[in-house]
Parts: sequence; structure tokens; C-alpha cells
Amino acid sequence: MNSNRIFLLIGGFLIYLIIQVVLLKNMVVFGFAFCFLYVLYILLLPLEMKTVPVMLIAFGLGLGVDVFYDTLGLHTASLVALAFLRNFWLKILTPTGGYDENLQPSMLNMGFGWFTYYSLPLIILHHTLFFYIENIGTNLFFPVVQKIIASIIFVYVMSIIVQLMFYRRRRGL
Repeated sequence: MNSNRIFLLIGGFLIYLIIQVVLLKNMVVFGFAFCFLYVLYILLLPLEMKTVPVMLIAFGLGLGVDVFYDTLGLHTASLVALAFLRNFWLKILTPTGGYDENLQPSMLNMGFGWFTYYSLPLIILHHTLFFYIENIGTNLFFPVVQKIIASIIFVYVMSIIVQLMFYRRRRGL
């Protein structure tokens, strides 16, 4: 991995962390749809990254969000679980010819359908873990399901908007 790519990864990490804790921390739509856009950073990491580095990056990002949200590891746990399953899910979705080298798994590079099959199950996993860990021991099943569904839709739509506005079709990160 060249130094230019490392600077882009570090810059993206910091941008997603700052946007999450400054702009999106208090953004709740209709009282139950939370915007955890930092998940998109892990989803858009290069395809050839191994599981352990992705998990370490997810740990750092989740820990940074937890520090500012005061959530005691909820973001870290759910984001590391997403990172752990990311490469496994990518292997399931691998086309017959394989992926091109240094390709970012964005909607613009891979197509809307592929990005939906790739990102939606991982976003569902992240949000389900986050909200169920947060509400462990309570009998709030339906409010939790409502939060999960609303937040999944919100984050998915926001991830598409962010990609259309700020990303361009290119190779690598």
C-alpha cells in the first residue's frame, strides 16, 4: 500500500469521525431514526484489505464515536462485528471473474444492485447489534425494532446520497 493511499485512508477516517460526532450526533429523524453514517467508511474500504486491518480500523472508529457519544463500547462492538463479517460477505458476493485489483466497493464502481446486496445486510447486522445491546434487559421489543428499521433505511439512503455527492467512479481509494 503506497503512502498516498494511506493518507487517503487516514483522512477519510478523520472526516467520517468528525462528521459523525459533530454533525450527525444529534440528528434523529422522527424521534427514532438515527444516522450512523460512519458505517459507510468501513463498507467502502478497499476490497483487498484483510479482515484484521479492517477490524482494527473499525475498532478505532467505533472507539472514537463511543468517546464522543458516551456509549461505553456499543459502537465499537457493533462496528467490529460488521468488519469481521465484511470479507466473508464479500467472498459470497464475488463474481465469477473475481474483483479488479484496488477497487473500492462503492455504488458507482460496482452498481446499485451489487451495492445494495453488499451493504444492506451489513448495515442490518450493525444496527441490530447496536440497538439490541443498547436495550438489553428491557422489554422494549417493538420500539427497538422500530428504531432498527428506521435507522437502517435512513443510513442506507444517506450512504447513497453521500456516494453520489462526494465519490466518483475510480479505481482504488
